[in-house]
Amino acid sequence: MNGAEELSRELRTESTPGLRRRRGIVSLSLTASAAMGVIALYQTGIIRHLPEPPSELFDADRIDGSAEAYERFSVPDSLLGLGSYAATAGLAAMGGRDRARWISLALAGKVAFDAANAVRLTVVQWKHFRSWCFWCLIAAGATFAMVPLVIPEAIEAVRPHTSRQ
Repeated sequence: MNGAEELSRELRTESTPGLRRRRGIVSLSLTASAAMGVIALYQTGIIRHLPEPPSELFDADRIDGSAEAYERFSVPDSLLGLGSYAATAGLAAMGGRDRARWISLALAGKVAFDAANAVRLTVVQWKHFRSWCFWCLIAAGATFAMVPLVIPEAIEAVRPHTSRQ
């Protein structure tokens, strides 16, 4: 069996604690991506309104249609989010059980970046708009849920001579 065949088998069929956590990160990244996809439909004019629970606490149309949502690289921020979460999922899925330590540390750094950005965006929404985007909160919640999943592998990656899971 070659390396790619072994990786395919391992990622799809093995069930170590480390692989289960990595699958969780992939799942949460895809959940956040789905929320970004809904926002992207609105930000690119494919849909005219973002559905949300009826509450004065939510105003996704105003938040996601604001100038701030389009100021980075002259592109809707949801599309940047999609790319970012795809990178997180890719790092989580990269390599097998005994993957290089740098990948584990890169994933931990990426999840930390994602979580810090989710905090920043959530605070900005309330500070600037006195409301939140329901879809952004889904993405933020998924992002925060990744943090405890990435910690064990990161700790293992910085310890010398430990067995990998």
